[in-house]
Amino acid sequence: MRRILGYTLSILVVGLLVIGVPKVSQAGVNLLQVTLPGTNTPKPTSFDFATNTPAGPTSTPSATATATGTFTPTATASFTPTATDTPTETPAPTATPNGPFIYPDNVNPLTGLDYPSQAAKERRNLIVKISNYPPIVRPQTGVNLADMVWEYETEGGVTRFAAIYRNNAPDHVGSVRSARLIDLELVPMYSALFAYSGTSEPIQKLIMGSQEFVYQTFSPLKGDNCEDAGFCRFPNGDLPFEHTLFLDTNLLWAKATRRNVNTGYKARGLAFSPTPDAGGQPATEAYIDWYGQADARWQYNADTGHYLRYSDGVPHMDAGDGQQLWADNIIIIEVPHNDKPDIFDPGVKYLSIQIELWDQGRAYLLRDGLVYQGFWRRKDREQGSALQLVWGNNTPMMVKPGRSWVSVVRGFGDVFINTTQADMAGTATAIANQATPTVDPAAVDSSDSAG
Repeated sequence: MRRILGYTLSILVVGLLVIGVPKVSQAGVNLLQVTLPGTNTPKPTSFDFATNTPAGPTSTPSATATATGTFTPTATASFTPTATDTPTETPAPTATPNGPFIYPDNVNPLTGLDYPSQAAKERRNLIVKISNYPPIVRPQTGVNLADMVWEYETEGGVTRFAAIYRNNAPDHVGSVRSARLIDLELVPMYSALFAYSGTSEPIQKLIMGSQEFVYQTFSPLKGDNCEDAGFCRFPNGDLPFEHTLFLDTNLLWAKATRRNVNTGYKARGLAFSPTPDAGGQPATEAYIDWYGQADARWQYNADTGHYLRYSDGVPHMDAGDGQQLWADNIIIIEVPHNDKPDIFDPGVKYLSIQIELWDQGRAYLLRDGLVYQGFWRRKDREQGSALQLVWGNNTPMMVKPGRSWVSVVRGFGDVFINTTQADMAGTATAIANQATPTVDPAAVDSSDSAG
């Protein structure tokens, strides 16, 4: 409730969007820093956050969402023949909305697009944890085949991916890494199966102690191996052992079928439209900085309609298809982060972060070369109640049908939106000419017990 009251007070003083003093990024290009007022921004500034609501009030959405997306079917008028056989036109049926709560029968709620096959429709959402640090784990494999990817902080300002698969069934995804507290929220949100390498003992106890989805989780830590579940090691030169685990999603879905948990549940939340909402501001680049340890730069390609990713100043590639990581939508959400040392035994120097992925907060949506500012919401913590994007008047923000990338940040002070793009080709050349090698800080992931 305090968060909702805080957002409401902030929005009451919000005016038009104010462009701040340009900030020079690590790539040497001026980026316009767009931040929001509020106590959750690590680097508060005087810049305002405008909701850009197409119509209606710009107040913070109420805690109880108005069911504006609920589909009420319209009865089709019956045809009664007359003696003169006068032709009568049959009314067109009411179109089924494409989210946020009702979707056409053959549409994947993760993408807003048709399932490519009956197998995709029938299998369950699968979340796979994928490493993103240290840089030696790149390029990862199979990320571009995910329907949706969540990226969030683990410890020390580095990030990890939670890739959600449904439409595609790659046989080589990874490298697979360990679970975190936020995964206890993502699994029920997407009513998903969950594949991870291992985790710290306290988090593993939380996973094993949850009767809601314990049978939906798969890990070598629980005895799931290469032959029966698809978790296989692929040694690669000097690559550390913990970065050599990959997953065959086909074998995992098959094991889930044998466990009787491979049911094609839907996760509801996003609303899709090929037509962008009104009120978007031109923005062809977004840059996110996680305390200098990890970063992501997304640049819009008007020819493909995709956003392309750069990390550490160079193109971020996928070893599976040889292509740069891409997405149709970039969603950036501001979520409170709190340290949770109490889940470990006294004296242990491990650290876990609880990312409070419930209630609601502020959000950016980038699509079609435009940026929108609204709110994210998790309606409740029930199975299948996934991420929603809404305006201040509780109407849904329209996401482009396709693949979405969700970046979770502590505050918008480290998020930079720009109308021009950095010269990443020049930056990559400069980086390649540097003689200093990148050091692998293996201690960053010290809380992993099984990689």
